[in-house]
Amino acid sequence: MRVAIIGGGIAGLATAALLAADGHSVALFEKKNEVGGRAGSLTIDGFRFDTGPSWYLMPETFDHFFSLFGSSAEEELDLEVLDPAYRVFSEQDSGATVLDIARDAEANIATFEAVEPGAGAELREYLASSKESYDLALKHFLYTSFTNPANLLSKDVLTRLNKLFPLLTQSLETFVGRRFTDNRLRQILGYPAVFLGSSPDLTPSLYHLMSALDLTGGVMYPQGGFVTLISAVERRALEAGATITTGATVTEILTERGRRARATGIVWRDADGVEHRHEADIVVGAGDLHHLETTILPKELRTYPQRYWDRRTPSPGAVLVLLGVKGELPQMPHHSLFFTRDWHENFAAIREGRMPSPASAYVCKPSATDPSVAPEGHENLFILIPVPAAPAIGKGGPDGTGDSSVERIADEVIGQMAEWADIPDLADRIVVRHTIGPGDFAEDLFAWRGGMLGPAHTLRQSAMFRGTNQSRRVEGLYYAGSSTIPGIGLPMCLISAELVAKRLRGDTSSAPLASLG
Repeated sequence: MRVAIIGGGIAGLATAALLAADGHSVALFEKKNEVGGRAGSLTIDGFRFDTGPSWYLMPETFDHFFSLFGSSAEEELDLEVLDPAYRVFSEQDSGATVLDIARDAEANIATFEAVEPGAGAELREYLASSKESYDLALKHFLYTSFTNPANLLSKDVLTRLNKLFPLLTQSLETFVGRRFTDNRLRQILGYPAVFLGSSPDLTPSLYHLMSALDLTGGVMYPQGGFVTLISAVERRALEAGATITTGATVTEILTERGRRARATGIVWRDADGVEHRHEADIVVGAGDLHHLETTILPKELRTYPQRYWDRRTPSPGAVLVLLGVKGELPQMPHHSLFFTRDWHENFAAIREGRMPSPASAYVCKPSATDPSVAPEGHENLFILIPVPAAPAIGKGGPDGTGDSSVERIADEVIGQMAEWADIPDLADRIVVRHTIGPGDFAEDLFAWRGGMLGPAHTLRQSAMFRGTNQSRRVEGLYYAGSSTIPGIGLPMCLISAELVAKRLRGDTSSAPLASLG
């Protein structure tokens, strides 16, 4: 069949690769001048910044994807395991305390025990539970579109219902709080909720499965940055026969009306404003689902009209701060987390539309691992500050020229980092500065409410309760990416592409594809 894919992020590229390898005629259209979507890249004065994902987790999903093409993640990427996996700076009355999370689970158990007597044994049990939940999710809940109820009636699932039910009905915050007292330990185990676009008090405790990844040696980095992962997936798409057109903004999904509407192609506009039509039997929306459904699809054919989104919870927005810094910064490893003491107020501010102050932040220093991302004698810093999902907060820009709210919180967090990590001259050593705000996410990525990730992983927006990957109103219209099942993150987006391929095959199993073609 003729397939048109809207969006050249990892989900769109992976969908193009899988469907082209399955024998379809695939054409992908990307609004920006380069592919990658949220996993973008920016080069300034010799510094190369990843502007999106920076944690390589769930390695099984990448290995599986590349294995379908007769390759592996090891062959495609130069992966390095990080140790420490990350460092945690926690706000205290007298500055900040520091804890390192190692690649070795036993070392992390010892760290927890040193902080809180008895916490080591609790963490051992916690990690065993998280591993069991992770394995169950991979086997039954991630590689399925939930169209076959029999998949949920397997012995594996039924015998664990007594464990699954409380994991779905209590929050991650409650689950962690019943086991650990120290605020720092609670934050380490609760923070994965932010990478799921949510907060610990709104995220189901089933997602404690994330700790089976970052606390047990699962944090890796691809040398050259995440752009190398995007390039590898793009290469697979092109080699399979897909075509990719960049600078192509899709403005309409064409349909044919009969007893039921059917997708017949798309209309796209090039950089000169000239409109083109592309006929197709299948259309896959691999970009922001809110934009697709509420902007480029006729109102009467929307599975997810605006009233649906009005009842949904977005992920937070983000202010990104990209810094080139002169000299070394040994105080910070590849990944660092800066936690405010009262992060309930931090999350409350974001939900209520207020800019948090002080703000928790995540900092990536890829130059700790990859010499290609910064000139010799310099460091590369990527700072992510969760803020409300609100384009009105504004856009960023070079050298402090972004909107005032964006630059103000960037300055504040740079100051916090300098104080907590004991780098008093940090601001004076900055030689490159570029900010990105929620307004940029909304304009560049059509992101719903300027969010950085997609719909948050709350209970009613997870697993079978998340948006389906096939239109209920238009035959031949499918969805991939973080807006739909299985959810947020690079591994999930890879799986979402595979779910589209399985849909077209009529495969209703919960197992990954065994082969292509």
